[in-house]
Amino acid sequence: MIAIQEVGPRDGLQNEPVRLSTAEKIAFIERLAATGLRRIEAVSFVHPERVPQMADAEAVWAGFRRASGVTYAGLVLNRRGFERARTAGVEEIHFAFGVTETFNRKNQGAAPEASFRQFAALLEEAEAAGARGRFRATLTLSVAFGCPYEGPVDEGRVVDFVRRAAEAGFDEIVLADTIGVGVPTQAARLVRRAIEATGGRVPIGVHFHNTRNTGLANVYAALEAGATVFDASVGGLGGCPFAPNATGNIATEDLVYMLEGMGVATGVDLDALIGVARWIEGKVGRRLEGMVMKAGPFRPLGAG
Repeated sequence: MIAIQEVGPRDGLQNEPVRLSTAEKIAFIERLAATGLRRIEAVSFVHPERVPQMADAEAVWAGFRRASGVTYAGLVLNRRGFERARTAGVEEIHFAFGVTETFNRKNQGAAPEASFRQFAALLEEAEAAGARGRFRATLTLSVAFGCPYEGPVDEGRVVDFVRRAAEAGFDEIVLADTIGVGVPTQAARLVRRAIEATGGRVPIGVHFHNTRNTGLANVYAALEAGATVFDASVGGLGGCPFAPNATGNIATEDLVYMLEGMGVATGVDLDALIGVARWIEGKVGRRLEGMVMKAGPFRPLGAG
């Protein structure tokens, strides 16, 4: 059973020069939930001066109507973000750090090891306080396929963090190609190694950007290798403020079209999702990269 994690309201908006109002962000989340998507990364609890697009995280989190059967998540990068998320009542917390020294110091002001140890300590503290069961914890390993500053990343380093994350009690681990440099053979190999490192006990997800047009090919390879969670952003919105030349995520509607065509059920209404992609394109005021939002679903000419 696979899961699509929609990251448009967080990763999709964080790099846009146009800042949506709180009301527009709330409408965005609610429109996405109405398409049948069951997992939505809604907000990011990060420093408002560093990522001003996410400055109203608490207001957004408190403002949208919860749809039945939909899980909403918030991203955190440090203890302060975690505390904000817990105060807001977030039930699925996405921790993230970069696996390379330069990227993580630019992104989070800390060494990768320090970020990991802090996150593991937060889980331990929650466990000791009897609060661990109140939230689900996902760990995303950013720049796992390549770093804009240090180049190729040692897969052994990534896999070691995966193993330790599983031991620390994370409920899910996501391998992120933050700058879109990965290729299918690499995606398959890293997913297989991650599954082996956890003994298959922890779901492995992937987060692909389409910067070099390999995103969907990487999804296919990762799916065949055993990944079960796939991040995507409607319309192909996205980018990273701390990664030069990083462009958008794979488009959710492109992912849904491919998976459904392969016989993999997603539970998502593709027409409705295309409608949301076109709506958010109007809000951000630029042409988005998604292909299916332009071409539409496949309907032969003359078909009823």
